[in-house]
Amino acid sequence: MILFLVLATCFLAYANGANDNFKGVATLFGSNTTDYKRALWLATLSTFAGSLCALLIAGALIKSFSGSGLVPSHIAGSSAFLLAIALGAGGTVIIATIFGLPISTTHGLTGSLVGAGFVAVGSQVNFAELGSAFFLPLLVSPLLAAGLSSILYFAFRAARLRMGITEEYCICVGTKETVVPIPQPDAVLSYARVPLPEMSVEMEKECIRRYNGQLLGMNVESILDAAHFLSAGVVSFARGLNDTPKIVALVLAAGALEVEHAMLAVGIAIAIGGLLNARRVAETMSKKITTLNHGQGFTANLVTGLLVIFASKFGVPVSTTHVSVGSLAGIGAVTREWNIKTLAEIFASWFLTFPVAFLLSALTYWMMT
Repeated sequence: MILFLVLATCFLAYANGANDNFKGVATLFGSNTTDYKRALWLATLSTFAGSLCALLIAGALIKSFSGSGLVPSHIAGSSAFLLAIALGAGGTVIIATIFGLPISTTHGLTGSLVGAGFVAVGSQVNFAELGSAFFLPLLVSPLLAAGLSSILYFAFRAARLRMGITEEYCICVGTKETVVPIPQPDAVLSYARVPLPEMSVEMEKECIRRYNGQLLGMNVESILDAAHFLSAGVVSFARGLNDTPKIVALVLAAGALEVEHAMLAVGIAIAIGGLLNARRVAETMSKKITTLNHGQGFTANLVTGLLVIFASKFGVPVSTTHVSVGSLAGIGAVTREWNIKTLAEIFASWFLTFPVAFLLSALTYWMMT
């Protein structure tokens, strides 16, 4: 049973990496600051660094996701209970990943905790603890992120205008194949497909917006790109810092591994999941929520990173997904370029995460007992 628990926990970590790893760098890819491959490697390395550092500064989250306080201690430490949680949450997250939907591993773990706990002890589940320690942060965090990103965007935009930094738009130059009639000696026309040059000024939302100006003697665009990369690394680091302890808690509660070995195993599984299976969620986060320029992407990442790091420090189980999507939605609301259909699909998947994880975990625990 201990071996199955370790494998199930690694499966959950893999699913977490596949669904969550790219979220920190989505704005880099979405704003065309860099390509998919480079963004993915930045996310992978930064997340892995966060996973390793979680051992030092995020220990409070291990206790939160061990089941302690929700169910009696003899149930919370049983291998069957923890295995059901890992399989329920992992199954939920991997299903969402297949459909390209960014959901919260935290939310999936919470649903699995309650599902297995309900089968194990029925009404003895501490629902008061559940509401204050889990549901409230998950509800408030995306709203707080949206509000902060909107405010910060207005502040940064006002500062840019005050410093005389202007936006530049693109002119698209390329070729287009055109059918051209070619006269022949026998007075018969033949036709050929010929590539001809074409130039057009695109609509504003299709252009790559860049900044023209100097700050401290340096090009603003270069400074902004550096800050954007740094903020993306911070968000990915914060995600590893916040999510790794939640997953590690499952094997530590059963005494399956030493904490150092557990952190390393989970960190490696998260990295592999992101490298192999992140593309669909990456497209949703980067291209389908809202259009972004470099400054807007930097603003959203900065808000996400700060909120998740503070949550990790104080043991508050916020979802990086909820915070990241909230930040992007806040920017999209201000610029009026958000995709309401995509956001509705994401919100619907959030609504379904808890009951799906609840049912999978409950069914798994019932079958094992």
